[in-house]
Amino acid sequence: MPDVRHRPDQRDLPDRPYVLLSCGMSIDGYLDSPALHRLLLSNDADFDRVDAERAASDAILVGAATIRRDNPRLLVRSPERRAARVALGLPPSPTKVTLTRRADLDPGSRFFACDDAEKLVYCASTAVAEARARVGDAATVVDAGQPCSLHLVCEDLAARGVSRLMVEGGGTVHTQLLATDLADELQLVVAPFFVGSSKATRFVGDGDFPWNPDHRATLAEVRQIGDVVLLRYALSSRFSMS
Repeated sequence: MPDVRHRPDQRDLPDRPYVLLSCGMSIDGYLDSPALHRLLLSNDADFDRVDAERAASDAILVGAATIRRDNPRLLVRSPERRAARVALGLPPSPTKVTLTRRADLDPGSRFFACDDAEKLVYCASTAVAEARARVGDAATVVDAGQPCSLHLVCEDLAARGVSRLMVEGGGTVHTQLLATDLADELQLVVAPFFVGSSKATRFVGDGDFPWNPDHRATLAEVRQIGDVVLLRYALSSRFSMS
C-alpha cells in the first residue's frame, strides 16, 4: 500500500511535480448526479486507498467548483499516516491547493479551515485582489496568469518543494491537465451504477487529448476493490508503480 515516501532535496526537484489524477466515476462516466447531495462513488476500502495516496503526496489540488459543490476537507484521515508524515518532518496533511478564475471562494468552507495544512489559491491575474480580500490570512494567493496557466501553477508548486501533486477534481481541472499533457498518472475508480442524466458532470469535458485512437494510454494496473474497480493508467515516462 502506498504511503509516506522519501522526499527529494529541493535541488533534485524537476520543473514540475509528478501529477497524479485521482477520480471516481459511474459506469456511464459521471462524477456526480443532478441531486444536491454528494454522490458517493467509492467504498470504505477505496477511501482508505485514497487516504494513503494523500499521505504520500506533497499537495492536493481541487478546482474551486469542487470546493463549492463538495466542501472537501482534503486532510489525511488515518492517525498512523499522519504520525508517519510528522516523523519525517512533514505536516500531518499535504498542502491544499485550488485554482479559480473568478475568485468565487467561500472563506468559511472546510478547505480554508484552521487546520494543519498550508493553503494555496492560484487565480487569474484580474482576480488576485478580490481573492486576497476574500480569503485574508487563511491562504496564500498566487497570480497564475491571464488566463490561469497550469504550467505556471506546476512550476510554482515545484519551486515551493512540491514533488508529488495529487489532483482530486473536478472535471474541468482534469480536462485541462490531460489536454495540456501535464498528467503523469490517472487512477480512475468505476462505481457499479449508472447516473443516467446529461445534467450531471462528466469525468472530462471536450479537449484535444494526447491519448486518442492513434495513441492509446498505457493501462498499468486493474484492481478490484470490493464492488468498485481501479484502473491505473501510465500517462508519461515518469510513471512509477511504487
